[in-house]
Amino acid sequence: MPIRAIIIDDERLARNELKKLLQQHPEINIIEEGANVDDGLEKINSLNPDLIFLDIQMPGKTGFDLLAELEKAPKVIFTTAYDEYAIKAFEVNALDYLLKPIEPKRLADAIQKLQQELAKEKANEGLSRGPLTEHDQVFVKDGERCWFVKLSEIRLFESVGNYAKVYFSTNKPLILKSLNSLEERLDHRMFFRANRKHIINLRWIEKIEPYFNGGLIVDLKGGEKIEVSRRQTVKFKEMMSL
Repeated sequence: MPIRAIIIDDERLARNELKKLLQQHPEINIIEEGANVDDGLEKINSLNPDLIFLDIQMPGKTGFDLLAELEKAPKVIFTTAYDEYAIKAFEVNALDYLLKPIEPKRLADAIQKLQQELAKEKANEGLSRGPLTEHDQVFVKDGERCWFVKLSEIRLFESVGNYAKVYFSTNKPLILKSLNSLEERLDHRMFFRANRKHIINLRWIEKIEPYFNGGLIVDLKGGEKIEVSRRQTVKFKEMMSL
């Protein structure tokens, strides 16, 4: 099955050059292209591609800004003329990055890596529409730092005003999303609303202890202790078969 891709780059010459190189890779089907971040966002949201080839430095907003505005990040291969961005792309755990001018061998390697990733996902039920699954990745941007994070790596969401703090590894960046909107999109078999302020990943639970008023205290593997409200405890016990 062809891999549906969108090229987002403000330079028409660069888009044409990449399309020419991709003629050697019939498995990649370029379904659309965008000349800036807003144009790219619109096309990604309406066409839901498998892959985007994304320039980083564009007028107005960067490729990182584009990813921060997406609810769910597709596979991304960054294309950039600047080494410093290539390093940052690696930091955010992108599938790959290609330095311009793009070398055919590097492009072939990136596509091979992509096919391996997609095959692995297909074996793990593939990409599903509807709730976000543990295999889906989200893009998190906090100031200058940004990451691709698989949902299975996130142990906790914490409400902070209009933001949510995302706990993964040693990082705790803020995203502009409410806990309610996150709860609607997350898989309820994996994430549980413990109380008004916290959504926990059930797979990161280390210990469960009784708490006063009939509630519970949950210890997460990251060291956090989260109270399960009395109201949610009944539901929680059913889910965990306690």
